[in-house]
Amino acid sequence: MNSKKTNIIEYLKQKNVKRFSLFFAIAFVFLIFSKLSNDYKQNIKLKISLVNVDDEVILQNDSLNTIMAFIEAKGFALVPYLFKDYKTIVIDAKTDITTKKDVFIFNVQKNKFLIERQLGTSYELLSVQPDTLRLSYSKRATKVIPIVLNKAINFAIGYDVKGNYKLDIDSLKVVGASKAIDKLTSISTDVLTLNNVNTSINERVTIDVSHHSDIEVFPKFINVSANVTRFTEGKVNVPVTIINKPNNVEINHFPKTVILSFYVDLEAYNSITANDFIVECNYLERSENQTYLVPKLIKKPDLIKRINMKQKRIDFIKL
Repeated sequence: MNSKKTNIIEYLKQKNVKRFSLFFAIAFVFLIFSKLSNDYKQNIKLKISLVNVDDEVILQNDSLNTIMAFIEAKGFALVPYLFKDYKTIVIDAKTDITTKKDVFIFNVQKNKFLIERQLGTSYELLSVQPDTLRLSYSKRATKVIPIVLNKAINFAIGYDVKGNYKLDIDSLKVVGASKAIDKLTSISTDVLTLNNVNTSINERVTIDVSHHSDIEVFPKFINVSANVTRFTEGKVNVPVTIINKPNNVEINHFPKTVILSFYVDLEAYNSITANDFIVECNYLERSENQTYLVPKLIKKPDLIKRINMKQKRIDFIKL
């Protein structure tokens, strides 16, 4: 009987302890909410982040890019500053800053509205220090150079690029020391590697700066596109024209025509005729006692991808 009474008393004690703990926790939460609902004044650090800065500009000392703001806010609004001791304020170097030689000048007092807007309505900005922020900078040398596409592309049988590869920009800005960029005349992309291609190309390619550790490029990527379509092979017989032959010299040459094999996109195939080509032999380019002339392709349609001339020499005899 006594053992049973003891168990009941222990049970009631544990239950009272749990009930007390619950009430204590609720009271503590209400206390915290009450405190956080009060208004507080304190200093916070504002770190200035400049945007729209020219690529060649380097800020000299990031640690000086700060403003001390004296604010008033509810405790709830100040909780984030228990974990992070600053807030970033974004300033546009083109519109919010006065630029002078080697220094950006930000009028803090005049631009308090920018700070207030980024702080938000939960904060009342009471004062800021300093009145003016001076951000020292230096400039590196710059140069604009053309981009060279580096590619290793294999097409499926019967497919090729119609026209040229297109880059969304054909040149870029290089930034660095004068000695490093003066010797640059162009810059290549990383190798664009594609295999068994039978559809149009649209790829993003990185600029290759692996051999230029002392420079930066802007932008760092370009977009490459190309129209890939079906191609076929065709042949035409084109008359051979002899040029620069003296009027007092008569010759007979053979063959009178040459066979040209060409590679063209399927849509343009039927529009290609022999009249689109010109093959000439320059009589003055022969050596003495030479009895043949060398044919050269002078004109071909821009649509032609590749072309091959079967005959490499045109024999002749003087009459």
